[in-house]
Amino acid sequence: MTSKIIGAGNYIPSDAVRNSFFENHDFMDKNGQILKEDNHTISYKLHQITGIEERRYVDQNTVTSDIGFIAAQKAIEKSGINPETLDYIIFAHNFGDVPFGTVQGDTVPSLAARVKHALGIKNNFCVAYDLLFGCPGWIEGVIQANSFIKSGIASRCLVIGAETLSRVVDIHDRDSMIYADGAGAVVIEACSSGEGILSHLSASHTHKEMDYLFFGKSYNKQSSGETRYLKMNGRRIYEFAIVNVPAAMKKCYDDSGCSIDKLSKIIIHQANEKMDEEIVKRFYALYSKEMPSEIMPMVIGKLGNSSVATIPTLLSMILDNELENHEISVGDIVLFASVGAGMNINAMVYRF
Repeated sequence: MTSKIIGAGNYIPSDAVRNSFFENHDFMDKNGQILKEDNHTISYKLHQITGIEERRYVDQNTVTSDIGFIAAQKAIEKSGINPETLDYIIFAHNFGDVPFGTVQGDTVPSLAARVKHALGIKNNFCVAYDLLFGCPGWIEGVIQANSFIKSGIASRCLVIGAETLSRVVDIHDRDSMIYADGAGAVVIEACSSGEGILSHLSASHTHKEMDYLFFGKSYNKQSSGETRYLKMNGRRIYEFAIVNVPAAMKKCYDDSGCSIDKLSKIIIHQANEKMDEEIVKRFYALYSKEMPSEIMPMVIGKLGNSSVATIPTLLSMILDNELENHEISVGDIVLFASVGAGMNINAMVYRF
């Protein structure tokens, strides 16, 4: 027995923030010095490296649990189930509900509990909990839900990934341009027909790599006080990812028993277009093959990096035929993969 996706939904904020939005920002280095490059050049280089032209932000009255609820509602509607039949609601995020104008996360009650309440579910044995696992959190939530189903303690689960990263970034750090807001969700249930999850893998690299993503003070030494923001060591993350993620993907794919020639799509965390391309090229090189064209759908150019939301958002878009030149048909084999804070890596092979 395994589990399969029976409904997927997402929430993509309507507010498209183009790179020109950052033209008047005062970007600084970690020592508090204004960067020598002008903001137009910084924006140009960001686009060249990451592929990002714009990203989406939620409106001022919206928090992470709100958009997680919307994505969950859509996934439930697509699945056609009664939400009272859900055994688990797993909400992957990293910062909780962060009201506009603050950077303090609110996680009591849990975001999963808030979504369960908003859905009107009265079943007390529908267990709602949050999952913090960096950007790979949504895949990890699906892996956990699958384990519950395979063990027989659950038959149907809702897994949500949502984040409002625009609320936790340092406006004086050019890395803030990468981050975005969004939500995605799926309903999964027990399956024994040959479709669904074929294999999965998770790893946590914490010896030397734990703090490649971290919370730190603003680069503006004059205004931040003790407030802390999302920070990253981009070079180390890149070097870590291109070495470790392809190997993890291959191990997971080999465990599925599928031929590499049967792989239809790779849905990878949308963190950096060039990094993702290098990861997938190296993955195929491990099989002595060239990376096929159209194997890796990308939406980071328009949606930015919304952390745990990137993969379920992209999956929902493909299933709803919203992405040109990309579709998933019955029998297609898809490899999911992600990397993020921790440093955590995971992967999953799925037959539709």
